[in-house]
Amino acid sequence: MADSFTNPSEKTGLPPGTLVHVGPAPTVAGRVTLHRYTTDQYQTFPVTELDDILCQRGQGALLWVHCEGLDMIGLIETIGRHFNVHPLVLEDILNTHQRPKFEEFDDYLFLVVKILRCDKALKVRHEQVALLLFADVLFTFRETADDLFNAVKLRLSGAKGRIRNLGIDYLAYTVVDTVVDNYFALADIMEEAIEAVENDLLHRPRPKTFATIQLLRREMVLARKVITPLREMLLALQRSESPLVQERNRPYFHDVFDHTLRTIDTMDSLRDLLNGMLDIYLSSISNRTNEIMKVLTIFASIFIPLTFIAGVYGMNFDYMPELHWRWAYPALWIFFVLLTGFLLCLFKRNKWL
Repeated sequence: MADSFTNPSEKTGLPPGTLVHVGPAPTVAGRVTLHRYTTDQYQTFPVTELDDILCQRGQGALLWVHCEGLDMIGLIETIGRHFNVHPLVLEDILNTHQRPKFEEFDDYLFLVVKILRCDKALKVRHEQVALLLFADVLFTFRETADDLFNAVKLRLSGAKGRIRNLGIDYLAYTVVDTVVDNYFALADIMEEAIEAVENDLLHRPRPKTFATIQLLRREMVLARKVITPLREMLLALQRSESPLVQERNRPYFHDVFDHTLRTIDTMDSLRDLLNGMLDIYLSSISNRTNEIMKVLTIFASIFIPLTFIAGVYGMNFDYMPELHWRWAYPALWIFFVLLTGFLLCLFKRNKWL
């Protein structure tokens, strides 16, 4: 059996709880870092096995075990067995196609959130972050390693602030809040891209403009699909009566909930704006087509009588009365010019031009 699958459908037929990584193949080896802190002290240690975690517990210290990379299936399985984590939860940690959710157990809480980023091509990329919250330990599992949580680590290393004094659930709030705050950066990028498209739309709509609008609409749907379940997750978390979430820290989770609602409202507004821009683009193309057809119709209307006259005088009959008129040719061109001017004035008077 393979240790990693790209799509969830590849797991078809495997028993429930089978620990297999589902998602993009890891590009670098995973690493685990343990952050141990009290109100007076902060330390970090690399983790290679379970004993590296267990030897740091006790003496009133709180532990944050941060796993970057999900190729460490053996270590994750060992952690789950020692901390009595349900096999289905471990399976969800390794399956990166989960939707944001909250599950409550007797000894721990399980949360899944999604990091959203936008690349230079305006493609939205998402990454899963799973949290296991125990009384004195917080486990976080990420797919990749970057600097997203550096601000959290910096706050832990500092001697000031609430993060060392308000318990392990406050640290969990800080992690979730960092993820949600990153959505505002995504919304800003989307808004700037929409403004650029709007300028193109007003000045010169092109097929490329239409393609960009469609791309933004598709990526906006993907982003909203990830963010919307987070609202339900945070509502369930606030309603939870678990002692692992202290009463004094519940307002902080409510604040994250408010940020999520703001992000959803922003995404809805941007989506409505894109739908309006699409309608404007189609109307602009239709109007432009009508303008072109109007010009062509004007030229056709002008040349239809001219063509008729040219056709009449193009017939080679010897006994046509006009054939031997001396001034017939210049008179005919004067008539052409006068007829053209008359038709143009008529079109303008009727506001067809």
